[in-house]
Amino acid sequence: MGYIESKYREVSNPADFRKQYLSGEGHTFCDTRHDAAAEGRAFLETAPLEQLKALHSQASFEGIRRNFYTMVLLTAGSARETIGYSSYRFSAGMLYFIPASQLHTIHSWSADIKGYHCIFDADYFLLCLKNQVRLNNFPFLQPGNAPFIQLSGAELNNMEDLFRRLQAARCSSNSKNDDLLVRLYLNVLLIEAEKIYHARQHKAQVSLPRKEQLAAAFKKLVSLHFIQLKQVSAYAKLLHVNPHYLNDTIKELTGKPASSFIYEQVITEAKAQLIQTSDTVSEIAFHLNFSDQSYFCRFFKKHTGLTPFQFRMQHQHGS
Repeated sequence: MGYIESKYREVSNPADFRKQYLSGEGHTFCDTRHDAAAEGRAFLETAPLEQLKALHSQASFEGIRRNFYTMVLLTAGSARETIGYSSYRFSAGMLYFIPASQLHTIHSWSADIKGYHCIFDADYFLLCLKNQVRLNNFPFLQPGNAPFIQLSGAELNNMEDLFRRLQAARCSSNSKNDDLLVRLYLNVLLIEAEKIYHARQHKAQVSLPRKEQLAAAFKKLVSLHFIQLKQVSAYAKLLHVNPHYLNDTIKELTGKPASSFIYEQVITEAKAQLIQTSDTVSEIAFHLNFSDQSYFCRFFKKHTGLTPFQFRMQHQHGS
């Protein structure tokens, strides 16, 4: 079986986002500064939902794959969206998430919608704090889990305040310390959301079609075993399916080969260790189960365009 190419358009950064969703160009959601997020490699961008709604180039958007993470807080109005292969109607008082590389459709946003919209990539999150949890450990970003939280009145007020502070810090960021504050607010938002999610003992599971169930199981196994197992065939054996079928299924659903999810997990962990530890490149290669440092360096450069040393120097941060 050959690869099945993805028919869906992909958006990967704030510039792509504006081009895909908004009318016109050059929009900024900060009164006091230009949008530097579109220029950097690692990015975070926030905007009030009512502003996004006013700038939407059309009423609905079909079949877009976002190669970054999205958080949306609804304080008024409603939204009908499909995340993956499940459709939802989100209403006021809800916080919902769109994981990276997830197929996403906006069916409609109500005219009275209000709240906050935040997009960020994995590299930006990696720079938040040393020794933080991994993004894919948050329950609302895991395949098969409900990607939303219904907030109480007090929780909504707290979350709205955090988003407001995140927006203000983002728009006034002019130094490394200012940017650190933005990253801290992002980390606090995700940790608070996780705490509420667990407090609800959220049992809602998304009902997935068979192929989606296989993809979800594969992604969970990769998150557990990517250091030891780096071949698609090893995961196919664990899942009791043919490697070609597994690869074609992942390719059909995500537009990317199964191996890319293994490599992305390895690269994300490598980036985290380069940023968050003082371990040598050789030590990191050993931790990630590479046979030698040179092989690790070639692998890292192939997938990032930088050597591990160049990446570490580029992302030196005041944290």
